[in-house]
Amino acid sequence: MSIASGLRGRHLARRLVQLYVGLTLYGVSSALLVRSGLGLEPWNVLHQGLAEKTGLTIGVVSIIVGAMVLLLWLPIRQRPGLGTVSNVFVIGLAMDGTLALVPDVHGLAGQVPLLVLGIVLNGVATGLYIAARFGPGPRDGLMTGLHRLTGRSIRLVRTAIEVVVVATGFLLGGSVGVGTVLYALAIGPLAQFFLRWFAVPERASETAAPTPEPASEKAALTPEPHAGSVPVATGTPEGAILRP
Repeated sequence: MSIASGLRGRHLARRLVQLYVGLTLYGVSSALLVRSGLGLEPWNVLHQGLAEKTGLTIGVVSIIVGAMVLLLWLPIRQRPGLGTVSNVFVIGLAMDGTLALVPDVHGLAGQVPLLVLGIVLNGVATGLYIAARFGPGPRDGLMTGLHRLTGRSIRLVRTAIEVVVVATGFLLGGSVGVGTVLYALAIGPLAQFFLRWFAVPERASETAAPTPEPASEKAALTPEPHAGSVPVATGTPEGAILRP
């Protein structure tokens, strides 16, 4: 996939709306997890820790880290899509914008609902931008690239990266808590559910593959919206996100 390769086919306008709404909501949901104070998703533990040490906002740190991860795609020969580049900037900007509007919340009566809302909204956002099929985010592409390069399973590569990310972020002062655990348990099922809900129908000619493609570049199969099941290829970035 290249940046321009996804800009064709049916439902282009809908897919673009899904991509940018999904990325924006992802940033909003991440900001809600920050304000809940009960723990962040793995990469934002790192972002928050770096923000504490550098004095930058967590959104700006997210953009910088995303750009640096994207540079790691070069030696492992991953190719970005429009969604990849957009992911770097939109999530960080949306996160900082939301943090500027939403104040800190104190007390479990406010923190717990905010945590739950943040996790569910993150699942909605993930389903939206994955179903748009404009390429993986930089961090997800790093997982699938290392999987292809090393031959190790997606599960092992993803776990290893996220353990290193969480541990590093925690040592830097990032927030690890019950929210981090709940996010890890809930995001796979939530994203799978909303991926089915927001799936964009494709013509048979668009889903057919007359010539084999590398596993890391195959798109997830997406049936009619609200279908009962969505087969997702295990070697794709989509599969990497949705695997528990």
